[in-house]
Amino acid sequence: MSATQQGTVLVVGASGLVGAASVEAFSRNGWDVIAMSRRRPEVEPGTRFRHVAVDLRDAAATRAAVISPELRGVTHVVYTAVHEKPGLVRGWRDEDQMRTNLIMLQNLLDPLCDNGRLEHVTLLQGTKAYGVHLHPIRVPARERHPRDEHPNFYWLHEDHLRRKAEETGLRWTILRPQLVVGPTHGVAMNLPPVIGAYAAVCRELGVPFAFPGGAAYVTEAVDVRIVADAAVWAATAPQAWGEHFNLTNGEVFGWRDLWPALAEELGVETGPDEPRRLAQFLPEHEAEWDAAVRRHGLRPLRLAELLGESHFYADFCFAAGAEQAPPPAFVSVVKAMQAGFTRTCDTELSFRHWLRALVKSKVIPGG
Repeated sequence: MSATQQGTVLVVGASGLVGAASVEAFSRNGWDVIAMSRRRPEVEPGTRFRHVAVDLRDAAATRAAVISPELRGVTHVVYTAVHEKPGLVRGWRDEDQMRTNLIMLQNLLDPLCDNGRLEHVTLLQGTKAYGVHLHPIRVPARERHPRDEHPNFYWLHEDHLRRKAEETGLRWTILRPQLVVGPTHGVAMNLPPVIGAYAAVCRELGVPFAFPGGAAYVTEAVDVRIVADAAVWAATAPQAWGEHFNLTNGEVFGWRDLWPALAEELGVETGPDEPRRLAQFLPEHEAEWDAAVRRHGLRPLRLAELLGESHFYADFCFAAGAEQAPPPAFVSVVKAMQAGFTRTCDTELSFRHWLRALVKSKVIPGG
């Protein structure tokens, strides 16, 4: 099927983790792809797309881009943009963070709906929709459960999208991935670059690549390729329209059970647990990171450019400092599978794949 038949998709937040993967997935499936982000996304060579540089917080600039001839043919949107505060986790309850995220969506969606061609919007949420950052959640969390009423920009986004859909006949789908894993560095929530940096610093210090987290617990993750493929599926699958879908790899895992595989992939030795907060430990060892960059001929990325805010996310995911296991936070993916989206992934192989990709692109050192 030709790009014209498929339509034109605008991937918003295209330089982020899910955004870059979505650019690749839609391009691979024959769509005309426009990537919107402040910086050009890093994607696989040969990926066909056009890039539009916009800061969504700037209403005038966003509107000018949206009404330009280049974007008049947009039929579908995959909205992956997010504004996070420094320190990440504490910003999840911040009213200014929530308001900024709403304004960003409004700045884009409102003028885009006026073009008369927009057919479908895919929006991202996550397990914070179930209140996982605030309290224990039902196990498993299912999409049909009542909305967990707490301040969250997800609800601001969703309510605005629903209003625009009622006004214009726009179709929508909302995806709720659990702990997305991929190659993108310098973003708010992606663990492979953090794990690679931690291994490099441990090697430079001559200490074991010890698991830095707290109490053991079982969790879920999802490979970013699954999320991107779900966005492609949702764009044209009527059974996906007007629905929410949880996304995981289809299995559970424990960090300590995964850790030896990560060490093997990166060519470092493990050791007894060494509780550390990576948000503190890594910035304290920027000199060791710089030494690793020189020693291994890596891309000249400063540690902050590599990590983004993801070292704070690592502490959250690893339960750093926790003496008791956090409450279980499992989501059901039965709804997506019954609707026809059945992709799964081996979590260990997912982490290995993306660590290997980061080594190949000279972002982190290998063994």
